[in-house]
Amino acid sequence: MPIRVLVADDQSLIRTAFRLILDAEPDIEVISEAADGEAAVRLARSLRPDVTLMDIRMPKLDGVRATELLAGPDVDDPLKVVVVTTYDVDENVYAALRAGASGFLLKDAGAGWLAEAVRAAVKGEAIVSPSVTVRLLRRLTDDATRAADREDLPLTGRELDVALAVARGLTNAEIAADLCISLSTVKSHLASTQEKLAARNRTEIAIWAWQNGLTEPT
Repeated sequence: MPIRVLVADDQSLIRTAFRLILDAEPDIEVISEAADGEAAVRLARSLRPDVTLMDIRMPKLDGVRATELLAGPDVDDPLKVVVVTTYDVDENVYAALRAGASGFLLKDAGAGWLAEAVRAAVKGEAIVSPSVTVRLLRRLTDDATRAADREDLPLTGRELDVALAVARGLTNAEIAADLCISLSTVKSHLASTQEKLAARNRTEIAIWAWQNGLTEPT
């Protein structure tokens, strides 16, 4: 079955462009469109798409709040949301990720990035536009309270290895190859790490690592 996508953007030209890009992919299908935040939430809850592409600045309800309603910490059965916006603003990136977004892309990132962000979200991974990633990581690191001693961390040694690999942006397959462990073992460590850190997804695992000064942006 193709990946089912809902496109939410107040500009009809953007919605049409995204539909053309994604429908051209053999494994992706755009099932509906929304022109405002309230419609995006209503349609996403009704249709349960695999991924919702969400603009930030929309009428009736902004994209960050809509993302929180669909993927936030209070949602019992959260959906996958990738924020796609024109505005390269740190506050937007941080707010979107904290609201539960599975990725953050700029609209000029290119067709390939758009499709890969959709696929990554379905797999439980996250893509952030390269142009904002380093700046975001620096801000998170600069604002962090550094961990005093790794012995105080709640993770086992191998769980910490996996968490640091996630913070570097590695996929599950890349982590398995890098640490010479099986893919199922990676998934097991990720599940345990999420539980110990009360993290909803791998993005929050990465944020935890950055905020504790365990890894630096590169």
